[in-house]
Amino acid sequence: MQVGDKIPEVLGLDQDGREIKSSDYRGRKIVLYTYPKANTSGCTAEACSLQAHKAELAAAGYEIIGMSKDRQALQKKFADAQGLEFPLIADVETTLLQSLGAWGEKVACGRRTIGTLRTTYLVNEEGIVEKIFTPKEIKTKIHAEQILAHINAE
Repeated sequence: MQVGDKIPEVLGLDQDGREIKSSDYRGRKIVLYTYPKANTSGCTAEACSLQAHKAELAAAGYEIIGMSKDRQALQKKFADAQGLEFPLIADVETTLLQSLGAWGEKVACGRRTIGTLRTTYLVNEEGIVEKIFTPKEIKTKIHAEQILAHINAE
């Protein structure tokens, strides 16, 4: 996925079993973010940053959608535990993660693994990607502020 590409129509099932489609958000912008694992420190910090700034993002016209390969039950537990008020897609088969380019090789503690690459896509009202925050750019504790700074700089 690159800037200028359209996100897929079917995004997947969220923590409550609802099918999430990009057309559900037509006319609204999306912060679509991928994270490696629910209930881990970095992913929790990122989700809580986005939740804490949800109203500011909404004022700028953005809805939040999270996604990882975690099962629906774990996504639900994560959302409930952290008070997250946005969909968390359970992409267990990694189909969407792969199509977004958010699945691949990463290095942690000198070890190479394949997994979810923490990435954020800012999507316009027509479903077109306008900005991609790469794993190296994202600071989990202040990620919402990074997004807002980008939006406000436009």
